[in-house]
Amino acid sequence: MKLTILGCYSATPRTFTNPTSQILEIRNHLFLIDCGEGTQVQLRKNKIKFSRIKHIFISHLHGDHFFGLPGLISTFRLLGRETEMHIYGPKGIKEAITLFLKLGDSWTNYPLIFHELDSKESELVFEDEKVSVHTIPLDHRVYTNGFLFKEKSLPRKLDVDAVAKHEIDRSQYNNIKNGADGVLENGEIISNKDLTIDPPSPKSYAFCSDTAYNEAILPLIKNVNTLYHESTFLETNVDLCKKTKHATAKQAAQIALKANVDNLILGHYSTRYKSIDLFKEEALEVFPDVELADDGKSFEI
Repeated sequence: MKLTILGCYSATPRTFTNPTSQILEIRNHLFLIDCGEGTQVQLRKNKIKFSRIKHIFISHLHGDHFFGLPGLISTFRLLGRETEMHIYGPKGIKEAITLFLKLGDSWTNYPLIFHELDSKESELVFEDEKVSVHTIPLDHRVYTNGFLFKEKSLPRKLDVDAVAKHEIDRSQYNNIKNGADGVLENGEIISNKDLTIDPPSPKSYAFCSDTAYNEAILPLIKNVNTLYHESTFLETNVDLCKKTKHATAKQAAQIALKANVDNLILGHYSTRYKSIDLFKEEALEVFPDVELADDGKSFEI
């Protein structure tokens, strides 16, 4: 699982920073998460193939999280896209996007499928044989969801040394890979567990931006491998969190600690501060494994 940050700063774009957008590569899927202004330029800078993006997840309808979407949809059309595109986002996103397309007389020549969300409870929004995606209801000024991406368990792997040791006939290999026990020529049964190796543990990633400090999400993100949590402010400006419904780096670290996650990635920084290193310093006072998102930075999960 690989996470690439396209943008991770709050509010207005600058020449050297971009608003929220990221790519999650997970089991051959390439998921786009949020789509602030400049996203398609960042996709090109990071050499990400547009054609591989088939699912876009939008957390909420504030401009710094979706104003890049109409342009990206139009570019897909100009590139001759034919593959369908699925967009998951708050109720109203279909109206917003189709108004752009209508006024510009630029309807897509590929299927554009909207999955509008309005539930205040976590719900499954995408699933196949490899991956599941659930919403994480957040506490912001407008209806907002984070997203929990989870790999599904892989089948057990054939232990080549074990099958050789027990002289298991090759004709049984596929059945053993699919969970069957091995059978020797004398009829003796060898447990599947003794002939296979545990697959890698499935990985999980939770994206939480934007939100006030909200312990209600703890059961949903418990024990995830990596948590991305907004950290718009430092504690010196904690008073701003109440009216803006944002969080501090310290609060993000408290959520990570209470959820028992493996590591925390901070992002959505206010540009009022002289260095994003200050966010990491503050979070490390609470939680031991903290990384800083930054435009163009990638993380292996």
